[in-house]
Amino acid sequence: MNRYFFIAIFLLAFSSCKEGVEEPTNGENLTQYVNPFIGTDGPGNTYPGATTPYGMVQLSPDIGTPGWDRIAGYYYPDTIISGFSHTHLTGTGAGDLYDILVMPSNSKSNKRIKENGYRPYSTFSHDKEKASPGYYSVDLLDFDIKAEMTATRRVGIHRYTFPQDDSTKIHIDLGYALNWDKPTDTYLEVVNDTFIRGYRMSTGWAKDQRLYFSMHFSRPFKSYVVYNDGQVVDAPVQGVNTKIELNYSMLKGERLIIKTGLSTAGFEGADAAVAEETQGFGFERYKEKARKVWEKELSKIRIKSRDTDKKRIFYTMMYQSMLAPTLLSDLDGKYKGANDTIGVAKGFDRYDTFSLWDTFRAAHPLFTIIQQEKVPDMVQSMLAHYKETGILPVWSMQGNETNMMIGYHAVPVIVDAYFKGFAFDRELAYKACKESAMVNGRQIDVYREKGFIPVDDAHENWSVSKTMEYAYDDWCIAMFAKDLGYEKDYKEFLRRSENWKNLYNEKTSWLQPKSGSGKFITPFVPKEYSPYFCESNAWQYYWFVPQDIEGLIAKTGGQERFNQKLDSMFTYAPQPGDKLPIFSTGMIGQYAHGNEPSHHVAYLYNYLDQPSKTQSLVRQILEEQYANTPNGHCGNEDCGQMSSWYIFGALGFYPVNPAQGVYDLGIPLFEEAEVSVGKGKTLRVIQKNYSKANKYVEYVTLNGVTLDRNFITHKEVTAGGELVYVMTDDPKKADGKKLNSPEVNKIYR
Repeated sequence: MNRYFFIAIFLLAFSSCKEGVEEPTNGENLTQYVNPFIGTDGPGNTYPGATTPYGMVQLSPDIGTPGWDRIAGYYYPDTIISGFSHTHLTGTGAGDLYDILVMPSNSKSNKRIKENGYRPYSTFSHDKEKASPGYYSVDLLDFDIKAEMTATRRVGIHRYTFPQDDSTKIHIDLGYALNWDKPTDTYLEVVNDTFIRGYRMSTGWAKDQRLYFSMHFSRPFKSYVVYNDGQVVDAPVQGVNTKIELNYSMLKGERLIIKTGLSTAGFEGADAAVAEETQGFGFERYKEKARKVWEKELSKIRIKSRDTDKKRIFYTMMYQSMLAPTLLSDLDGKYKGANDTIGVAKGFDRYDTFSLWDTFRAAHPLFTIIQQEKVPDMVQSMLAHYKETGILPVWSMQGNETNMMIGYHAVPVIVDAYFKGFAFDRELAYKACKESAMVNGRQIDVYREKGFIPVDDAHENWSVSKTMEYAYDDWCIAMFAKDLGYEKDYKEFLRRSENWKNLYNEKTSWLQPKSGSGKFITPFVPKEYSPYFCESNAWQYYWFVPQDIEGLIAKTGGQERFNQKLDSMFTYAPQPGDKLPIFSTGMIGQYAHGNEPSHHVAYLYNYLDQPSKTQSLVRQILEEQYANTPNGHCGNEDCGQMSSWYIFGALGFYPVNPAQGVYDLGIPLFEEAEVSVGKGKTLRVIQKNYSKANKYVEYVTLNGVTLDRNFITHKEVTAGGELVYVMTDDPKKADGKKLNSPEVNKIYR
């Protein structure tokens, strides 16, 4: 793909920003079904605020008090709001960001509490709160102020409607921090009475975060007071804990619009964001433009259903699948690089917030179907990270590597994109994949030497999980090497992909941890959550050999024994006295849908020629583990993985091996779905004999031809046409015939 193509794409995006976004004209308004409050209660850790698909800005309310439940800044059961900050993580277990807190106040209340650092706050009621794609509003009851939020890609836009009060204030607090986040250096400058700017440097999960902002006001403030660590000072001010109070006199019903442009590279980028992405202070115009952007994205899949609740869940999952990764680069391509310099993305948008331990499983494969225009940019973003650091990202955000979680899972994302025909520098990509698997850090050197990772004294050794995930990523590199003609590398990485066998205990039929001398660790209780498994137990990780499911079946003792063990996975429920960690949620037996290692397991019955069990379990998970309520996620949403699982499950297929270009068949949830699969083509997914009673799939046809297998390929999906599931109420009709499921492991494009 040459640079002129990238320039054309940039100009097209630029013109759409200037002239508006073309909205799909066919069908109903889909944004009406999105409920951004799903996941804001319970373990979901989502936020309800305003953003655009994969945008730099996540302008959302902050309760202002720390805690696991408030990782995303907001928790549905709470009753106060301490302001609105411009950046948030979606559905993670790590509390960071919350940059540039803005809070309006007046003389109607001066309540303070220790829990939020004695900052101004207001109570609120969900009856006076709304959220939809690109829009959030809430009444701040103690001040009688209505707060509304919307956003462009790089600009957060506030609108406040006030009562009459001569002591109205806008607080901009750069010292505000929550959970893991901590400011290290902040700066405020008053340019004039409608324009301030500054920066907030911080540390936390990501160690070197930099955010510059350019803030413009629709009305001039009459005066201001600047603080540095609680002391009144003159502007400009630099310090760790700075803030400014802008003073206004407001009449009843008067409004103030605030536009905040962001950049990780410098003031120029923040200024340009406001200048190029906004013109004037027409809040409704920006709100409508954001809605149209979301409508266009949501319309890539249109479902037919009479169940409004299910439609709300589906389109909310579509929405949440597009909240990460997030835009990092400015309009001119500049961004804060992972080597702490200012990089320039030439010809592509630089993204970050890659939660790869989660999203390589389903989110990135989903992008290759419905976000095809963004996949090359995401891959090039990962390659930019490699060029900056010498290794592909593990869990990166805000131009930093957090080294959270395990594996080198940028590899399957890149390999999958390569084999699906997306354009990027394949030699550079291969070099990045190989070198990321050859570094000495994160125990990869020990893994290479021993063929497994032994137990050590680390608090989270995760030795078994690391071995298994490294082995899978090695298989991906082997396939990449084979296609490029690197025969020696192919053989070496294929050998490494079998390292999971080194932890298989033939006597117990479990994958178990070993000591450095190669002895299995005892005692060993498979259901216990130990340091040997990453956020899981031995039951949940046993099945993670997607590169060699037939090999795992053979190791287990054949299909009958494998079937017995798989049945037990879903029936061996935790006992009342068992200690379950916070991430062990969405339980069906030992299966934990609330955490990612379990996500492919229900589809493994296809490899036993018992697809009826896959169909029954997938339908159960779709209907029981997701709900149109604030507590509607059974676990952390995890930057789009939990929602992407739902989308695939509801469409009737899923990538058990997420780098293979193959999707295992399940059971669709809706009577009909139309999926835009690129190049103007559509895949229609249809349930024939649709009814509540017909819970199984008798057979499947693709473009009129009955399939003799339990999978379809990516090429078949993106070619479009009709995928018809003929339904039955008899599970025996779904089974009872060989559908060549094992052949899926022999297919690689």
